[in-house]
Amino acid sequence: MENLSLISLCVLLGLTSRWAVSFHSYSGAGKPPMFGDYEAQRHWQEVTYNLPVHEWYFNTTNNDLNYWGLDYPPLTAYHSLVCAYVAKLLNPEWVELYASRGYESHSHKLFMRATVLFTDILIYIPAVLLYCFYFCDGSSKQKVATALCILLYPGLILIDYGHFQYNSVSLGLALWGIVGLGLGWDLFGSLAFTLALNYKQMELYHSLPFFCYLLGKCIKQGLTGRGFFNLAKISLTVLVTFALCWMPFLSDPKQPLQVLHRLFPVDRGLFEDKVANTWCSLNVLIKIKTLLSRETQLFLSFALTLLFNLPSSLKLLSKPTLWQFKLALVNSSLAFFLFSFQVHEKSILLAALPVCLVINEIPLIAIWFLLTSTFSMLPLLVKDGLLLPYVVTSLAFLFLSLYLLSALERSTEEALRLGFYHQLTQHWLPKLNLSRIIKWKFWFSLAAMAAVSFISVWLEPPAKFPDLFPVLVSILSFLHFLGFVIYFNLVQLMEPQRKKSQKKTN
Repeated sequence: MENLSLISLCVLLGLTSRWAVSFHSYSGAGKPPMFGDYEAQRHWQEVTYNLPVHEWYFNTTNNDLNYWGLDYPPLTAYHSLVCAYVAKLLNPEWVELYASRGYESHSHKLFMRATVLFTDILIYIPAVLLYCFYFCDGSSKQKVATALCILLYPGLILIDYGHFQYNSVSLGLALWGIVGLGLGWDLFGSLAFTLALNYKQMELYHSLPFFCYLLGKCIKQGLTGRGFFNLAKISLTVLVTFALCWMPFLSDPKQPLQVLHRLFPVDRGLFEDKVANTWCSLNVLIKIKTLLSRETQLFLSFALTLLFNLPSSLKLLSKPTLWQFKLALVNSSLAFFLFSFQVHEKSILLAALPVCLVINEIPLIAIWFLLTSTFSMLPLLVKDGLLLPYVVTSLAFLFLSLYLLSALERSTEEALRLGFYHQLTQHWLPKLNLSRIIKWKFWFSLAAMAAVSFISVWLEPPAKFPDLFPVLVSILSFLHFLGFVIYFNLVQLMEPQRKKSQKKTN
């Protein structure tokens, strides 16, 4: 009964924070002609409801792809269609072809927010609770505290309920995949992740760890016996799931090719806006887009993404444990975010999910990363009128997570996994207190992010440098992410398997 009460309280606080943010502004509100991501989601409902499937991804008389054309996989389109049927029942004007463009009303805003909340309750929140209660060490209260901190992560709340998207669907499905693999349900885990990949193509950020974990597990079982049959069953599950998701588009070869063209729009360039990755930060000094051809940019981004994924993937392949899997997910998603082609600010949420999964083991570092990831999206949040929710949710997450997880107390060199750094420094600086240095860096980092947030809002940039503050946010965040990817790679590559509870789980 006590556990049930704690779970109920955890879910209630998570839902309350989400609904509170939903009453603020959203992307592109009252800003014609394109409006914003809110209108994109509404427009996809309009398109999928009124047009036949074979026109969804094509530029036609009734479907102008320059006006928020569908650029996500089929499962997103099917989700839009389901929402459209409900919208049609409530108010046909919401999905009326042409006439509904830029539709804005209080009732429609309430409906759209409710659809996000419904998918959260249906997919994301149960996956978080199941993960915490099955795979987090400690008492029931500690598990509830971990779940609450994950549910209160401000980045996902602000983007899904403020900016307006359905990231909790793809992230929730990916988390169900992680839970499935952790429980030994490899077919279920493969199915769930394949659905995530068919909802948002950015789930490719997590694909290499899923592949290496499953392949490594099959190799351990023996590829001439049980491992081979498991690999065959997993492959069949993935292929059948893909076939079912893409079935309406397989009658004509032009259809899947056009969908793929929409999913991977290389014509948009190496990056857009001021994203906190390598290319945007480097572009401040070297104009990469001008100096390098599109083909060279593609090759360079692919090569560096693969190179930074390789050590983590090989380690996971040789040691397919749940702990290694979670660290590989962090490292893979960060490598994709920092080096891949056509990255958006919101893509950092893909790295934030696996970091949430290690928040119970490495609380201070995880909290630090999650706050940085939210800060990295500041220009987007300010543009959408979400400054107050950004400040409130970030402060609430900071103080609650530090308190509930005892993050500052659990920051010894051993708890922070600093053994490798200690070995490097003990000969020359034997009395160096790495734990204290990390704490000081943590507080200094928060002060720097707070200062940049303040000046971004309250000061006018110089006329010669109108993008000065977004660039500062981008570069400061990039430097953090670069440090994090080095840290997490070293933890994964250098640290031995740590706890017997994880051996038991695997």
